[in-house]
Amino acid sequence: MIRHRSRFRSASIYALLFVLLPLTSAARVTRGRTNVASSGMLGWSLPAGDPTPAGVRAEARRRLAEHAEGTYIGEMLAERDSALARWPNRTDDPLRVWVQPNAAIDGWTTDYVADVRRAFREWDAIQLPVRFVFSGDSAHADVHVTFVNHFDEEISGRTNWARDDDWWITDADIVLAVYHRGGPMLDDESMHAMSLHEIGHLLGLDHTVDSTSVMASKVRVRSLSRADRETVKLLYTLPPGGVR
Repeated sequence: MIRHRSRFRSASIYALLFVLLPLTSAARVTRGRTNVASSGMLGWSLPAGDPTPAGVRAEARRRLAEHAEGTYIGEMLAERDSALARWPNRTDDPLRVWVQPNAAIDGWTTDYVADVRRAFREWDAIQLPVRFVFSGDSAHADVHVTFVNHFDEEISGRTNWARDDDWWITDADIVLAVYHRGGPMLDDESMHAMSLHEIGHLLGLDHTVDSTSVMASKVRVRSLSRADRETVKLLYTLPPGGVR
């Protein structure tokens, strides 16, 4: 699902509804009404006149051949027509993250804010070339995290991000549900896991069939896996855009 906005392109990625079950169990995936909702992945088409130089593509393919083992970046490339999107390097200028400090939702608690912040810190601990810092100023934040009562779809989170014509992600928002649709509230561990999942999308990751990863469509884990870490680290050594 791509919408044009000036010279920017935006995308919405929906997190499928999941409930954290015992680690030996799996949540059933409910198919959504769109390809994005059902797969959590985006099937991109390269824009006309893709700007990625041939030499850069060749180097990207070399890195993929050398380092892709143990990651699920191949699944991402298959779904995105061999194209990748990511944030520019922001080591010295971290992304400013604003997390909604309160919400008029029955049962909502500030513990949810702590759950979200803990999830950002876990991704930040990987020490990617894009870092996060929390901000109390929503007007100047690069990333906004807000809460809703529930979604009408069978999902518990949604990530929206925009990219420019060179496939650099430029801004993003995450929306998290307090209640499963027609079901109970998310507890702290579920909110934390959902936040980990959505931040993965925010960074440019998609779903994987690897059930031991937080980015799996059937979530069995409550923390980042080695594959999650290695995939995002590889992504941030590659140029955005097409590698084919």
